[in-house]
Amino acid sequence: MASSKKLISREEWEKRLNNVKIRKEDMNKLVMNFLVTEGNVEAAKKFRMESGTHHIGLATITDRMAVKKAAQCGNVKDAIEKINDLNPEILDTNPQLFFQLQQQRLIELIRNGKVEAALEFAQEELAPRAEENQSFLEELERTISLVAFEDTSNCPVGELLDISQRLKTASEVNAAVLTSQNPKLPSLLKMLIWAQNKLDKKAAYPCINDLSNARLEDPTF
Repeated sequence: MASSKKLISREEWEKRLNNVKIRKEDMNKLVMNFLVTEGNVEAAKKFRMESGTHHIGLATITDRMAVKKAAQCGNVKDAIEKINDLNPEILDTNPQLFFQLQQQRLIELIRNGKVEAALEFAQEELAPRAEENQSFLEELERTISLVAFEDTSNCPVGELLDISQRLKTASEVNAAVLTSQNPKLPSLLKMLIWAQNKLDKKAAYPCINDLSNARLEDPTF
């Protein structure tokens, strides 16, 4: 049975693409946005000087890195304050992340042997949120169980005290801050994939299957 899709040759497709004009200024802004959201401070500064492209978020690179470092070092209260200084909506609109940060604060109190302070913090800050969310309650119970073990190496949830737990929290924080800074390149790539998926239903054309090289590949039937 013959395909009902329209066949578009490589020559015709490339001709169409060549008719699409993209301003260098827009390309420069896209590159700058990528460098800023990825935290490449020196590269962003150098590119700004070479291209004359300004980015109001350039200063936020060091702020975001400071938030990440604070979380990695276990200074969770400081990390929360820095996040709120950057953008209060990040935690206001992400209760999962806020609970995760508060859980990490609880872990740090337990790590430092401040059991009484940990129990008080859990009751005042985490318990009210856990009452409304089953997954929060389970995580709170797991964390509190740490205080029952003098030797946490024998604790079933001892991994909560591992540095990897801090790094996981820091990674989640960094991702949330990054998303709030509106990275443009991922959005463009998602749009490209969506558009190709739509067009696949109607035509056979040279498309990009590997985003890393952006090479056009001939259609297959």
